[in-house]
Amino acid sequence: MMDDQALLRYSRQIMLPEVDIEGQERLRSAHALIIGAGGLGSPAALYLAAAGVGKITVADADTVELSNLQRQIAHQQTSIGANKAHSAKASMQALNPECHVIALAQHADGEALLALVASADVVLDCTDRFSSRYAINAAAQQAGIPLVSGAAIRFSGQLAVFDPRDPACPCYACLYPPSENDDEALSCAESGVMAPLVGLIGCFQAIEAFKLLSGAGKPHQGLATFEGLSGQWRHFQVPRDPDCLVCGHAHPTNA
Repeated sequence: MMDDQALLRYSRQIMLPEVDIEGQERLRSAHALIIGAGGLGSPAALYLAAAGVGKITVADADTVELSNLQRQIAHQQTSIGANKAHSAKASMQALNPECHVIALAQHADGEALLALVASADVVLDCTDRFSSRYAINAAAQQAGIPLVSGAAIRFSGQLAVFDPRDPACPCYACLYPPSENDDEALSCAESGVMAPLVGLIGCFQAIEAFKLLSGAGKPHQGLATFEGLSGQWRHFQVPRDPDCLVCGHAHPTNA
């Protein structure tokens, strides 16, 4: 049960009827996995820690560089050269010491990634490579864990929630079937990105994770894209692909 300090810390959320004490307790007993502690992962990690998610695992093998500081707000000038997961952990615990943060300074794949995903209640994909997104999506589908996906480049961002528990919900591979040119896609390092854009998308990822963990509201459905130069959101309803090699009913792992 929450003590007086916790009740005060989370009072502005507890007073929301959709959250209440029960929802806050669900947050405190939940485990969120954030893969990537860069532009998207930074605001998502900070807000989920501040909101009272009890356990957060942050995984990132990269180190902080000066060019990251324009948008990766979990890191400071003094973080340059440090591992991003450990740097994010320090910022999260400075914000909320109650949050149990596990920093993984490694790139997980295969069975290690599957075990990591299966240990969480929600996964936030805050990576910037198609190969990583496909691997995380496949692990989330196999483990039956909801996945909150975000992406941002130049002035454009996108958000989607993939929930394997919903038989009508597509997966990432339904939206973007794998191709041979996936890893030739441009990255922020090659194309640039507006600093507040990654904050916006990362915050929306935190909102969706918050809802999934607390039980408040309904998870986002379909694909949402945001164009920063015009300030316009667009929403697309995307059905599950029955021939998808990851979640399709005809696939052997889903038979």
